[in-house]
Formats: sequence, structure tokens, C-alpha cells
Amino acid sequence: MRVLAALALTATIHTAAADESIRLYAAGSLRAVMNEIAAAFTADSGIKVIGEYGPSGTLRERIARGEPADVFAAANMEHPESLARSGKAAAPILFARNTLCALAGPNVRISTATLLDRLLDPALKLGTSTPHADPAGDYAWQLFERAEKLRPGAYKTLSDKARKLTGAPDSPLAPKDKSAYADIVATGLADVFLTYCSNALQAKTEVPRLQIVPLPDELAVSADYGMAVIAVDRPEAQRFARFVLTPRGQDILQRHGFTPVARP
Repeated sequence: MRVLAALALTATIHTAAADESIRLYAAGSLRAVMNEIAAAFTADSGIKVIGEYGPSGTLRERIARGEPADVFAAANMEHPESLARSGKAAAPILFARNTLCALAGPNVRISTATLLDRLLDPALKLGTSTPHADPAGDYAWQLFERAEKLRPGAYKTLSDKARKLTGAPDSPLAPKDKSAYADIVATGLADVFLTYCSNALQAKTEVPRLQIVPLPDELAVSADYGMAVIAVDRPEAQRFARFVLTPRGQDILQRHGFTPVARP
């Protein structure tokens, strides 16, 4: 009887732990950093975080349709704000910032000073993510708008030639647990890919011969990352969101190339 009681107690503990798990829906650009933050949170709290990663716009649509996310971390503020307006999430908070960079192949002659000239070069293959589905694509189009102010006609040239290679359901799949951006540029699908600097940093870590090119000030585009608690009645979800804003969570974000926003 004692053995049966002990087994029953163990099963109850395991079930409770599973029930406490947090379902995190997060932008694909957050995969590496959120996995590390989640591991640190679990080590402190004992609460497991199950991550689901993908384009922020696609995740927003899935949550709006009723998928059981507890916390949503997006690559912009608009997607979590739209869920909050519809009553499906708490008001979002800004938890990090990112910037756009150009990730270039090893043989591409390019620099910050020559970036726009090279992007406009008909021979250069330009890669972006997919607008609307993925905020990184929206930010790339913001860059095109800024380019138009410097070179009339640049917007049409860039938007026409841009290859939307990530963020859509039919986008090429990267090797498992590898950077899609590193794979795209290293294999020549794009000579230059406009992506977050944090993504570019990860890609270069995997393929050191790739180049990271900062944007010139007149083309620079920054990204505000927003997080919203979906399961507002779950203290575990609130606790995880607060952990991201702690110095420990913000230090992890900074190590991965993000700009922290919360400091003591």
C-alpha cells in the first residue's frame, strides 16, 4: 500500500509539473535567446517552458484562432497589441530592441558606405523575410522607403528584386537547429540578406566567413520587441514575463545581440 501511495504521489507531482508548464509562442529571431532565458527560468523556478517559434504574424493569427499560448513574444509591438485590443491578451510590454543589418556572402564586396549602391545593383541577389507574416520583412520594406528618399526609384527597384525567402509557409527550410539566414547566404540563394543584427550574429557564429554589415544612419531601422501574457489567470505566465525583464534576462538578451530595455 505504501508503495502504491508513493507511486500515486509521484504521478500527482509529475502531472502538476506538466500542468505548470508555460507555453511560449515567440518570434523565430528569439529562438536561441529565449531557449537560454527559459533554461535559466526553469533552473530558478522548476517550471518548464515549452517554446513554439515562428514568424510573429503567423503566431498572432494562431493565437487569435484560439491556440493555447500562455506568453507571446513578438518582433514588434503591433502583433501583441492587436491581441490585447481583441481581449485575447494583457497589455504588451517592450522587453528588448533589435536593429536591422545586412548579412553578406564572403565574396560580396560591400560596406556600410556602399550598401545602398550594392543593394541596387541588378546583379546582386537580395534576400528578405516575408512582409506581414514576419516583421523582419516589414522592417526591410521600411529600409526601402528610406532608400527612396535618398534615391528616387529605389523603393520600386528594391521591392521588385527582393526575394522573400523566410517567414512564409512555403519558405525554404533551414537545416534542423541551424540558422536559416546562414544557410541562405552560404548556399547562394541570396548574396545579401536583410535581417536582424542578432540573427546575423548567430549566422556568423555558424558560418564565420559571412560578413555582417551595419546599415548607414540614413537607412537604419530598429525593431521594438513586445511581449504579452495571454493566460492572464496563470501566475506562472506572469512570473516568466517578469523574469525576462530582470537583469539576468536582459543580460542574456544583450549577449545574443539584442538591446536590453529594462535595467535596475
